[in-house]
Amino acid sequence: MVATDEGHTLAGWTGCALAAAGSATAGLGIIGWRPGIWLGLAVLALAGLLAWALHLAGWGKPPGPRPAGQHPVGVRDMTAREGHANCVGCRLAGRRRAAVPR
Repeated sequence: MVATDEGHTLAGWTGCALAAAGSATAGLGIIGWRPGIWLGLAVLALAGLLAWALHLAGWGKPPGPRPAGQHPVGVRDMTAREGHANCVGCRLAGRRRAAVPR
């Protein structure tokens, strides 16, 4: 298994599934069902916001290597309230932790 295991989280899978549904709906709008374009774009925006909210609630993981016990999708990250170091999503939410040198 890869040490970083990025994206294999509830937040990542939910955001990806909604983004795929939004893209498919927008695609339907392009080939003829006009409301599909706007509905698809709304679902895409919802996908990003929902994935971000789940990440902040602890269902996403910080970037970089993690302990093996944190790899399964159903493991909640209890350090999310303080923010993750080097995480753009946490910085956008105002959660700042000292950056980890690379």
